[in-house]
Amino acid sequence: MASLMLAVIMQVLDTTIANVALPDMRADLGASRDTINWVLTSYIVAAAIVTPMSGWLANQFGRREIFMVSVVGFVIFSMLCGVAWSLNTMVAFRLVQGVFGAAIVPLAQNFMLDINPRERHGQAMAMFGAGIMLGPIIGPTLGGYLTETLNWRWVFYINVPLGMIAIVGASMFLPEMPKRKIKFDFFGFAALALGIGALQLMLDRGSDLDWFSSLEIWIELALSICGFWVFVIWILGTEKPFLDPRMFLDRNLSMGLIFIFIVGIVLLASLALLPPMLSGIFGYPTLTTGLVMSPRGVGAMIMMLVIGRLVKYVDLRLLVVLGLSLTAYSLYMMSTFSPLMGPKWIILSGVVQGFGLGSVFVPITTLAFATLDQKYRGDGTALFSLVRNIGSSIGISIVTALLTHMIAVNHSELASGINPQNLQGLSSGSSSLAKYGQTAVYQVLDNLTTQQAAMIAYLDDFRFMMWITIAAIPLVVFLRKPDYSTPAQGKQEAAPVME
Repeated sequence: MASLMLAVIMQVLDTTIANVALPDMRADLGASRDTINWVLTSYIVAAAIVTPMSGWLANQFGRREIFMVSVVGFVIFSMLCGVAWSLNTMVAFRLVQGVFGAAIVPLAQNFMLDINPRERHGQAMAMFGAGIMLGPIIGPTLGGYLTETLNWRWVFYINVPLGMIAIVGASMFLPEMPKRKIKFDFFGFAALALGIGALQLMLDRGSDLDWFSSLEIWIELALSICGFWVFVIWILGTEKPFLDPRMFLDRNLSMGLIFIFIVGIVLLASLALLPPMLSGIFGYPTLTTGLVMSPRGVGAMIMMLVIGRLVKYVDLRLLVVLGLSLTAYSLYMMSTFSPLMGPKWIILSGVVQGFGLGSVFVPITTLAFATLDQKYRGDGTALFSLVRNIGSSIGISIVTALLTHMIAVNHSELASGINPQNLQGLSSGSSSLAKYGQTAVYQVLDNLTTQQAAMIAYLDDFRFMMWITIAAIPLVVFLRKPDYSTPAQGKQEAAPVME
């Protein structure tokens, strides 16, 4: 379990740890403001495309073997990213790093479900969820600290000791799993890869290209729709599809995918909004921003450990309702932020959000696989990770686009209330600004108006995510309560795994 958790934290950490180091990378690698974002995009797109393939690879070559290869490859290309000498080499190394890292999270989750009996799945998923939540939350803080005290290359070198410990532990303790030779559906995979890759590119590039005013975004949207459409038609009609559509008949898995999609939206979207707000409007330095955000991860870990003990005694659906309610309340607290307040309210709202997300993740992950046939578990865990990542990408894109739009709208509305009569006092000799002239007065007012417009836009985004979370609560009625007194489906298939 410790080896699996180290590997999970290492992989998830890389989704956010490099963000704060981009300005330093840009200077060293000679990249522009736009092209440096490919350091992030290449990793995300590669991981998204390969993730659905992890189930087939594990069945074909062995889950233990693929997990080991993934961790070794991830560590090697982390080191290469650290020594990259140009933007082209960095993007190439990040691309391959994403390919190797794609299978780590779903295979680790699959191992945890198999090496623990069903009645302890809640506790196992609590540990797994702690790593999933902790990585993105501490990533910006750790990345900022390493960049400031050492240099940006250490955001990649940090993976080496974690990965080596995980490799040694996995080689010593991970059990061998039975293999199932299945013919690979190249056409189905190609269609799904096209849909996922084009969608990720559209979401990552949209804000830079002003969305649908760009021909590239329209092309990527068309390719994504075509890819997903062909994939759905193909798996419903072919004899041995890449993903068996019958697993979606399990209601808990289908609903679990919807809930984890919402968790992905709320978790990373709020994490994407807070750093620029705290630094740009509140004036916090990078390290302070990381420190006031870190209690969110502490709250999530505490609640996950508590929930892991409660899952055997409490209806998991009630815990989901509790978690969504706490998350919605934390977003309401965040929608009342003001630049004049101290860090106490930011920390408190973060702890409440950590409690909420921690309360949701464990029961949802447990419920999603509680009634799923053993033979679908590999593909199910891969889909679970994929949907969470897509939810995160979509959430970040939506809140970023909404933020940009609302800043413009709010600025226009606030500026409409300023007229020559309002400015007489500021332009008079009694004003401290008068000596700088009328141009300075207008500049100061424009800066203040922009700041207020941005603050209102951030609050609107938090309120928008609050309503998304509230809207998800009624969907809990569609989840089925697992019965641990009866044997799991596919138990005969799972017996060699338990041995």
